[in-house]
Amino acid sequence: MIVRPRQHWFIRLFDWHGSVLVSIVFRLSLNLLMSVIAIIGYPWYSTFGIHLTTAPFSLIGVSIAIFLGFRNNASYARFIEARTLWGNMHITQRSLLRQIKCIRGISAAQVQEFVGLQLAFSWAMKHRLRKTDAQADLARLLPEKWHSAVLSHPMPTSQTLLCMGEWLAQRRDEGLVSDNVWQSIDDNLNHLSAYLGGCDRLASTPIPFAYSLILHRTVYLFCTLLPFALVADLHLMTPLVSVFISYTFLSLESLAEELEDPFGTAPNHLPLDALCVNIERNLKAMNNDFPLPEPRQPDEHFNLT
Repeated sequence: MIVRPRQHWFIRLFDWHGSVLVSIVFRLSLNLLMSVIAIIGYPWYSTFGIHLTTAPFSLIGVSIAIFLGFRNNASYARFIEARTLWGNMHITQRSLLRQIKCIRGISAAQVQEFVGLQLAFSWAMKHRLRKTDAQADLARLLPEKWHSAVLSHPMPTSQTLLCMGEWLAQRRDEGLVSDNVWQSIDDNLNHLSAYLGGCDRLASTPIPFAYSLILHRTVYLFCTLLPFALVADLHLMTPLVSVFISYTFLSLESLAEELEDPFGTAPNHLPLDALCVNIERNLKAMNNDFPLPEPRQPDEHFNLT
């Protein structure tokens, strides 16, 4: 996620990092090349009576803009839903720890053990969504007694959730947790399972390929033929206008593709590392476990991962 300080509107016009221009600059150069070809070839192919007008491109452009709007809304809705799931998970994690710490007779070591399981769940979920190796973070956070149950398991996130349920069952067997309190805490564990399932659904269910493909083909065909419709009226101004119009369509299409999967490490994806560190800071502070880890900061390109 790009996190920039407030800027003057004029300076923002020239921002490079975080802009999708980075990913479409080659495609824009191809449009510029087509514009040059249209200018050079116009005196030749116009003798054959070939003359594209801007009228059909205006109609097609409006249609493409509407469908790009739908496409971007669908992708942005996925991004917002993913952020909401992680925000709700943070709330549930704090509620769980508050409930655990309010249990009369529970020891500090037992609370610390549960906090370790909570943190391991958050980091394991992050690695699951980004398809990275979770072993280092799990070994760092998991209580030693749960290492064998989680580290060798093919689904460490689900297994960590199961370990939290087992920890709660042990406290119930010890008589520290009444049935009503157990039910309340178990409900929050069910919420964590629901957030995990929601994120898995977003990560494994992309926007239908056929829908994305037809929009992708239409945008590129439009941008390829556009210079030949503009050259009769604009002549040497064709490259400037054509590249500007193509930038609008290509950038919207590229941004929609990027937001479709909100769990990656691209500039416009969710900062899952920062979210996990924030959860860790909050839970450790509630448990008086100091010093706290340092919050994540954006890199030199203002990208917060």
